[in-house]
Amino acid sequence: MIRCLFIALISLISFHASAQAEEELIKKVKAKLEKVNDYKANGKMKIDVSFINAPVSQVNVFYKRPNRFKVKKAGGISILPKGGVSINVNSLLFADNYKTVSAGDKLIRGVNTKAVMILPLDESSDIVLMTLYIDDKNAVIRKSSVTTKESGSYEIDMDYGKYAEWGLPDKVIFSFNTKDYKLPKGLTLEYDKGSKKDQKLKNKKGTVEISYSNYIINKGVDDKEFADK
Repeated sequence: MIRCLFIALISLISFHASAQAEEELIKKVKAKLEKVNDYKANGKMKIDVSFINAPVSQVNVFYKRPNRFKVKKAGGISILPKGGVSINVNSLLFADNYKTVSAGDKLIRGVNTKAVMILPLDESSDIVLMTLYIDDKNAVIRKSSVTTKESGSYEIDMDYGKYAEWGLPDKVIFSFNTKDYKLPKGLTLEYDKGSKKDQKLKNKKGTVEISYSNYIINKGVDDKEFADK
């Protein structure tokens, strides 16, 4: 009986220590991201979706803390999927009402990371589960997997370079299931002959890749940049 109680106590202490370690890791990442109040950025966007004819585009990206985010190409057209999904991890982290669970160590593109599952406790949250793969050495997120109520599941992969000290990636690859993709304005559709639209959308994987060339950080962003047009 005493031995069982001892084992249970050790397990409880270990679990508590692990939870504290995960929370400290999240705090390190958030502390870096919290240095960014807003930014403007330029980059190139590549959309790889079978039913969309979209060449590589020059884009402007706007962010304002905590969760305002917009990507535009020439003419001011927003070209990301609608329906609540975001390729901006900053906007996913600035919530405090959640529980963390360790998911072990994972190797992401040659980088050792610690996987942390985040379960929002707010019933109104669209996010059901988010798993972050955190590079502890550099306090950045290398990958995130997100499951939502309204927009299905998607993944975000990030590579870092000269803006790593701000927690801002040089490249982002956003992967999603096209059946959850809600078409933005300004894109041309191309369907295979004899295929129906719903068949074309079903269980297909799409990617949106942005390679950033520069950021202008904490210089202010006009609210009109986030307005729907």
